[in-house]
Amino acid sequence: MTESRTLPTSSGVPTSPLRLPSLTGLRWFAAFVVFGFHVHTGDMVADPGARRVLEVLFASGSVGVPFFFILSGMVLTWSSRPGDRPGAFFRRRVARVAPNHVVTWLVVLAMLAAVGRAAAPGPSVTGLFLVQAWIPNEAYYFGGNTPAWSLSCEMAFYAAFPLLLRLGRRIPSNRLWLVALGLLGGIWLVPLASQALSPGLAYWFVWVFPVTRALEFALGMTLALLIRDGRWRGPGVLVSSVLVLAAYATVPLVWERWGWVAWMAGPFALLVGAAATSDLRGTRSVLRTPVLVWLGEVSFAFYLVHQPVIGLVERVSGHEAPPARAAVAILVSLALAIAVAWALYRFVERPMARRLSAAGKRADAA
Repeated sequence: MTESRTLPTSSGVPTSPLRLPSLTGLRWFAAFVVFGFHVHTGDMVADPGARRVLEVLFASGSVGVPFFFILSGMVLTWSSRPGDRPGAFFRRRVARVAPNHVVTWLVVLAMLAAVGRAAAPGPSVTGLFLVQAWIPNEAYYFGGNTPAWSLSCEMAFYAAFPLLLRLGRRIPSNRLWLVALGLLGGIWLVPLASQALSPGLAYWFVWVFPVTRALEFALGMTLALLIRDGRWRGPGVLVSSVLVLAAYATVPLVWERWGWVAWMAGPFALLVGAAATSDLRGTRSVLRTPVLVWLGEVSFAFYLVHQPVIGLVERVSGHEAPPARAAVAILVSLALAIAVAWALYRFVERPMARRLSAAGKRADAA
């Protein structure tokens, strides 16, 4: 989604509404590293050298999810409408998320049943209604189409967003940086708090629990408020990108629980702020190229379909394949996931979002 917003003149950027396509382009990179992470954790590759390459490139790929949460808070706050009612906002978000989710969820359940791995009724139902992240049981929060657990968090964020936005707008602009630092500190404290829990429960608490993950969403909201008020101060896109890459490369070197979310949260926030500011100032950026923006537009669908596509290709190509065949399987998985994502975006996501949003408007008018 590329959104627009008007900035005050104190920000030093144009005051007319401008889109933020660089943020759309960034979404593709986040989705791609999550794809790579699931290739890395799968059984496509047998060769130790090839597996090592995948490990170096994608062992940290799950950090694409924290990026999505920060970006979600940023974009929703930036594009928020004055006077928007909570019910209308929530219906629009459901209209945006539900069609793709329901289609992919039902298809994955059918695929699992076809290969003799039918999902249990409990995870099937809770996942369909996107409440699985609230249940500290891996069979539930990772059941069915595994990536959908993050949508369960997003639905919680959407429900809380109108209240969080009202609270955020009441914060004096000269204190927003303190709020941002406080949220970042909270993200770092969550893993420490998890030490009182068993390992399995600690993983859920740090990585899955919507309440703790809401800190990233709120951080993204605060970024938008800082930029809106002309208070954003941070490095440019190039320096922020280098910081993100450095943090990504060093995730394996830090305490595991900090590596899940906290280690990347700060660099991600800097990159999101830098990319948004770059768009608003009209500076040149490779992130705004048409191909990257298009890939970013289909990235939500890609995120939902990539893991079942990987599983399907792996089943056809064989587990632990030789290097050449494994490389072909990975490329086929990527191409097929993009093709399926485009079809889902073109024939499900966009038309259904329009229809459901129109139905919501008619209900409001009535």
